Amino acid sequence: MPEHVLVPVDDSDRSTQALDFACKEYPNARITALNVLDPGDFYAATGIEGGAMANYDQIQEHHENRAEELLKQARERAAEHGVEIETEHVVGGISRSIVNYAEEHGVDHIAIGSHGRTGASRILLGSVAETVARRSPVPVTIVR
Repeated sequence: MPEHVLVPVDDSDRSTQALDFACKEYPNARITALNVLDPGDFYAATGIEGGAMANYDQIQEHHENRAEELLKQARERAAEHGVEIETEHVVGGISRSIVNYAEEHGVDHIAIGSHGRTGASRILLGSVAETVARRSPVPVTIVR
């Protein structure tokens, strides 16, 4: 039985399902909900093309506020299951940040939502869940 379960969360139904799964399957484990802020999203939102830092700080603050709201929702969702969870957000590449967090924080299981891509979109876009499963030093449950 896992002692520390990591659940990456975003605003998708699949990540909510992964959190529900972790709370139901591992109610006695330490559960951490992790939101990863991809810095590429900051640059994309600013339209920066190798130059000015127009509104970068404001956009980063907006993303951080959104992360805090998602984590608050995760805590509330877990409380519905009678489980108290820890929450954290980090900035970095999504897959790499999830794996690094697991390695650095004594995580022994990851429960992650699948976005259910199939066919060409899966091949072209890849899958965060698939990348985490391949690179993770601990078992991974992909919730569909």
